[in-house]
Amino acid sequence: MKIKLLKLFAFFLFLLSSSTEAQTSKEKTDSVVVQTNTKGYPVSPFKDTLFYVYNNVGSFPAKERAEYISNKIKRLYNESFFEKDSLKIIPSEVSTDIVYKSDLVIMSVLESDGKSEDQTRSFIADRNLKMIRKAIIYQNENYSQLPKRFGYTVLLVLIIGLILFLAGKIFNLVKKYIIKNNARYFKGLNYNTVKILSPEKQLFLFLRFFGFVKIVTLVLIVYLSLPILFSIFPATKEYTTTLLKWILTPAKSAFMGFVGFLPSLFTIIVIIIIFKYSLKVIKFFFDEIKSENIKIDGFYSDWALPTFNIIRLLMYAFMLVIIFPYLPGSDSSIFKGVSVFVGVLFSLGSSNAIANMVAGLVITYMRPFKIGDYIKIGDVSGEVVEKTALVTRIRTPKFEDITIPNATVLSSTSTNFSANTKQSTNGLLIHTTVTIGYDVPWASVHAALIEAALNTEMIEKEPSPFVLQTSLEDFYVAYQINVYTKEPTKQPRIYSSLHQNIQDSFNAAGIEIMSPHYSALRDGNTTTIPPDYLPNDYETPAFNLKGKS
Repeated sequence: MKIKLLKLFAFFLFLLSSSTEAQTSKEKTDSVVVQTNTKGYPVSPFKDTLFYVYNNVGSFPAKERAEYISNKIKRLYNESFFEKDSLKIIPSEVSTDIVYKSDLVIMSVLESDGKSEDQTRSFIADRNLKMIRKAIIYQNENYSQLPKRFGYTVLLVLIIGLILFLAGKIFNLVKKYIIKNNARYFKGLNYNTVKILSPEKQLFLFLRFFGFVKIVTLVLIVYLSLPILFSIFPATKEYTTTLLKWILTPAKSAFMGFVGFLPSLFTIIVIIIIFKYSLKVIKFFFDEIKSENIKIDGFYSDWALPTFNIIRLLMYAFMLVIIFPYLPGSDSSIFKGVSVFVGVLFSLGSSNAIANMVAGLVITYMRPFKIGDYIKIGDVSGEVVEKTALVTRIRTPKFEDITIPNATVLSSTSTNFSANTKQSTNGLLIHTTVTIGYDVPWASVHAALIEAALNTEMIEKEPSPFVLQTSLEDFYVAYQINVYTKEPTKQPRIYSSLHQNIQDSFNAAGIEIMSPHYSALRDGNTTTIPPDYLPNDYETPAFNLKGKS
C-alpha cells in the first residue's frame, strides 16, 4: 500500500512539472521563477497598507517587491503635479502592468499573484491601481508637499537675492576703497626706461577687470543656485545633473588637460631658465666691451649693444623653436595652418620693413654717424636725434624733425660734419668766399679776412684761419676764408657771425666788397667778318660819339 502511494505521488509531481514547463513556454518567459509564500508582505507607502505581495519573482523576494512598489508610489506622490488619469493598466502576455505616463512601471501583476488571492490578474491589477490612485489623491489633499516646496523655493530665492546683494555690496566697497587709495597701489608700469602704462591707465584697466570679475561672480552664484532650486521639485531634478555637468565637465577636462601638461610645463620652465641666465652671461660680456674694459681688435665699443640685441633675438627664436613642440595643441592641423597663415601675411606685408631693418643693421656696422652727430643726407642737414632698426630721425637747425627710412639712408650719400670734432683733432673746417676786384692788393684782403675770422665766436684759434685764392676770374679774384670749429651743430650761427665780421673788417680797411664787371668798346667799327666775305666797295665806318645838345 505504501509503495502504491509513493508511485502515485511521484506521478503527480511529474504531471505538475510538465504543466509548469508548458505554462512557462506559453507565456514566453526566459528565466522568471515564481514562488508563492503563504505570508504576504504589505505595500504601505503612507503607513496604511494598500495591498499585499505574496510571490517571489526569480531571485527577487516578495518582501523586496513590496518595498520596491512602495518606493514607486512615494515617487508618484512626490510629483509636484500628479495626474490621476495618467495612471493606467497595460496588459501583456506575461503580466498586467500598472504604468504612469506610459514610461514609469509602478508594479507588474503576474498570474501567480492572482492565484494567491483566488482572483484573476486583471482584477488584482485594477484593484491595486484604484488603491494607489486613491492613496495618492488622499495624501495630496491632506498632506500635499506642493506648498512646502513653494515655500522652500521662495526662501531659497530670498537667500540667493541676499547673497547677491551682499556680494555686490562687497565689490562696491572694495572698488571705492581702491579708487580712494589708487595713488598707493597704482604707480604705473615700467620696463627699464620704457613706460608701458601710466597710473591712470593702470587704474582704468584694473577697474575694467574688477567689473568683469564682479559680473562673473554674480553669474556663478545664480548658476550654482539653480541646481538647488531644481532639486526641490521632482519634475526638475534631472536638470540639476545637467546644469552641473555643463560646468563640471569642461572644468574637469581643463583640469585634466592642465595636469597632463605639467611635465611639458616644467620642461618649458627649465628651458627658459637656461636661456635667461645664458643671456645674462652674454650681456655681461658685451657690457664690458661697451665700457671698453674688454677690447677686441676691429670690434668697436658702439657695436656691443646692437650685436647683443642680434644675439638675443636669435637666441629667443631658437628658444621658441625648442619650446614649440611642448606647447598644447602644437601638433594640431589648425595650429599649423594658423602659423603658416601668419607667416605668409608677415612675408607679404613686411618687405619694406625687412629692407629697412637690414639697412639699419648695415648702417650700424658701417658707423657713418651716431646720435648727436651733425650730418647731411641728400638735401637734409641736421643733428641725429634717433636711430632705430627702421628709421633715422634728424633735427634741422629750424627744429624740424625729419624721418628718413634706413633704406634711403643706405642708398644716399651722407656727410658727417661731427666726425673730426673731438678734442684730439683740429675740428671741422668751414669756409666762405668773397670776390674782390684786381685793384685791391691781395695782402690787404687776406689781412681783413683773417681779422674777421679771429673775431668770430665758436671757432678755433689754433690752427689759425687761412685764406685761399680759389680762382682768378675775368674781372675779380675769389678769396676763400677757412676756419676750424668744434661746434658743427652751430654752423648756421657761425656762418652768420663770420659774414658780419667780414663786413666790419672790410669797411674798417676801406675795401669795398664788390665784384666789378668791365665792358670794352673797339676803336672804330671794322667788322670782324673775314675780308673774303665783304663786298668790294666796303669801307670802314668812322667812330662817332653823339651826345645830347
